Amino acid sequence: MTDPHKKDPLYRPLAKVRERKIGKEKRLKPLGFSYPFPFPLSPFPHFCKKSYASLKLTSGAIAFLTALTLIFSSLLPLPAWADYGDKLPLPQPSFKGKIGITYKESEPDFPKPIKAPENAPNVLLVLLDDVGFGQTSTFGGSIDTPNLDRLAARGLRYNQFHTTALCSPTRAALLTGRNHHSVNTGVVEELATGYPGYTAILPRSAATIAEVLRDYGYNTAAFGKWHNTPDYETSAAGPFDRWPTGLGFEYFYGFLGGDTNQWSPALVENTQHIQKPSDRPDYHLTPDLADHAIKWIRTQQAIAPDKPFFTYFATGATHAPHHAPKEWIDKYKGKFDRGWDKLREDIFARQLALGVIPADTKLTPRPAELPAWDSLTPTEQKVYARQAEVFAGFLSHTDAQIGRVINAIDQLGELDNTLVFFIAGDNGASAEGGLTGSVNELKVFNGVAESPQEVLAAFDDLGGPKTFNHFHAAWAWAVDSPFQWTKQIASHFGGTRNGLVVAWGDRIKNRGGLRSQFHHVIDIAPTILEAVGIEEPEVVNGVKQQPIEGTSLVYSFDDPAAPSHHKTQYFEMFGNRGIYDRGWVAAARHGRLPWERVSKTTFDEDNWELYDITKDFSEANDLAKQNPDKLGQLQNLFLKEAKKYKVLPLDDRLLQRFDVKIRSNLITGRNSFTYYTSVAGIPEGSAPNIKNRSFSITADVDAAKDGTEGVLVTQGGRFAGWSFFLQEGKPTFAYNLLNSDRTIIQSSQPIAIGKSQIKFDFTYDGGAPGAGGTGKLSIDDRQVAEGRIDKTVGYRFGLDETFDVGQDTGTPAVDTYQTPFAFTGNLQQVTLELK
Repeated sequence: MTDPHKKDPLYRPLAKVRERKIGKEKRLKPLGFSYPFPFPLSPFPHFCKKSYASLKLTSGAIAFLTALTLIFSSLLPLPAWADYGDKLPLPQPSFKGKIGITYKESEPDFPKPIKAPENAPNVLLVLLDDVGFGQTSTFGGSIDTPNLDRLAARGLRYNQFHTTALCSPTRAALLTGRNHHSVNTGVVEELATGYPGYTAILPRSAATIAEVLRDYGYNTAAFGKWHNTPDYETSAAGPFDRWPTGLGFEYFYGFLGGDTNQWSPALVENTQHIQKPSDRPDYHLTPDLADHAIKWIRTQQAIAPDKPFFTYFATGATHAPHHAPKEWIDKYKGKFDRGWDKLREDIFARQLALGVIPADTKLTPRPAELPAWDSLTPTEQKVYARQAEVFAGFLSHTDAQIGRVINAIDQLGELDNTLVFFIAGDNGASAEGGLTGSVNELKVFNGVAESPQEVLAAFDDLGGPKTFNHFHAAWAWAVDSPFQWTKQIASHFGGTRNGLVVAWGDRIKNRGGLRSQFHHVIDIAPTILEAVGIEEPEVVNGVKQQPIEGTSLVYSFDDPAAPSHHKTQYFEMFGNRGIYDRGWVAAARHGRLPWERVSKTTFDEDNWELYDITKDFSEANDLAKQNPDKLGQLQNLFLKEAKKYKVLPLDDRLLQRFDVKIRSNLITGRNSFTYYTSVAGIPEGSAPNIKNRSFSITADVDAAKDGTEGVLVTQGGRFAGWSFFLQEGKPTFAYNLLNSDRTIIQSSQPIAIGKSQIKFDFTYDGGAPGAGGTGKLSIDDRQVAEGRIDKTVGYRFGLDETFDVGQDTGTPAVDTYQTPFAFTGNLQQVTLELK
């Protein structure tokens, strides 16, 4: 028979309930146990996952269950939103008043807003970038992080918490509770390919934790680095459904790309590209993010003090460029002069003393690919020590700004009612600075080596606006103590082990305690759901949801000895792969190091290692030869998990995937681009791709006076890019090759007053990416200048700088003008043709 009551919009399966503690309150939580009922159970409708017809019940049994249900429904204090089941957004309740001929014979029933569960906590989720496990003082590091220390003293430290080894994948897994390949983010947005696990397009079937909390009555906001929107979708044309405000956050202030200049960031507010505040000569991004987060929280609490908030505070720090105020850098002067080998030993000793690693942990040795500190010249040691000082200042400065946010919540009296997660790094420390460090990270992305002489020449500018700097790879290895390797290398814990601190008022009884259960970033979302007291939804916005793949940490809050609930976890990044299963780890590092462009091995040539981490915390003792059967089992398990979670095909390419042409986007198939007004903030993925080809730019202008000047069109900035502009009326084309060489082609004569057509033609030599070519300038079809550009940028002008028309946002490609250098005449049209 068909159950007619399923037509009732409030009819939902009802779960068996159990008591659980949330803060100081006890309330009931659905568990998912099912009973069938032959009638609508609206005020208590979600006890049933099967229809009445699914079971054969006697009339007596039906009567008994009916009576039992009515008793339960009168006694159990489920929140109002429980009536709506597991589909989001929650529907408005049906009208329960009375409609008569006039209002005098009628009874109103005004719709009530959705409210979060009673006493639901606020949630503050803090995520740092590129921080090693042994970098913060909280986990034995040499860098002072007093605010993280303070939080750990009132909460718990987790020493077996893992990330994915890279930025976007960790963030996608964090926000959705699913593995990174499961949500199509097997690699960063800028390297996406057409394979299912690698499109970098978050599926609608994996709603973010922000979407769920918002629909259950939370206010939500995100601040800082996003890096989960395909870069070709980050222009003013959108689409905006994969921007933060399209994925559950009601407010966003930060930047969308993988990194940004901390002194001159590519800022976005909600869906608008904006400029940094012009009234702050000492502007730095991290304090600005903290200012906006504090203002938002204070405003939200002033207006709706009974409504909980979810704040995602993800700094651009400490990803390169390592930018920090000089006074913070100078605090660490001389503290790294003994080098990375000694630093690693010191960190290890502090970790043992603090108890954040087991007493029998072994310190793994330095890889042969990294030099010993004592093998360096005094000049090299001086430069590399300064690089470490800059990073240390950057991290301490960041900790101070996060402390301001925590203090603001405390001042509101809400800190004890706030569930705080502080994840110290979205992966291990970054070795992408290579074997010299860098003053311009874009050289790494373009496969261009940086000489020690170049690094030395920029010594006094490290950390300031004139550099886009990174430290030597050996520092990354040192601060990932006691583990092997670094960011990108997902096979080993140096790439995936990050410190986690959780605090939640009186709900954490063992304040200052340590937890050693094995956990992963996909476990944060289900932890929040359990803490708040809501089930993961089955349907969001009409789309059936993928199951959450993480495991809540709540069980560990009260029991340090509880066995890990997270039993199995795969790892993969750029072909580096590993598998954890019930205390065992199999690991295969692939043949490309983080600072290298091409792999030296095939996947079949990779060497698999085996570790029993129940006895070997740091993966120091390879058991592959002693236990080949166990290794084989784990290799087979990795392949099974890889197929299950869309990890295949393995892909170790790097530079080739930076090419925007391999991704279908707004510029696919277009060779002609026309702009009729001033435009700013077009990301590289949505801009005309002039790299490795011939092109022409034509600008129709109307100059009302002599000396008309300003930018016609530009892309990139101080660290790589080009600009076509008028200076004192003279047409000029400037090409900036990775801040190492600049070519300026300029007319000797200015344009005349009135209308003119200015054109720049570039003829590419052809051949390998980054080859040179010849540029010609003309005014009204009359050639006025010609020049040779010996080399060009082959792969990427930047991750944060943009393509602009009529002005220059960000930093200038040349120092002959200051941004925004807006065009002072009438810019009627700019056309760019790709040839």
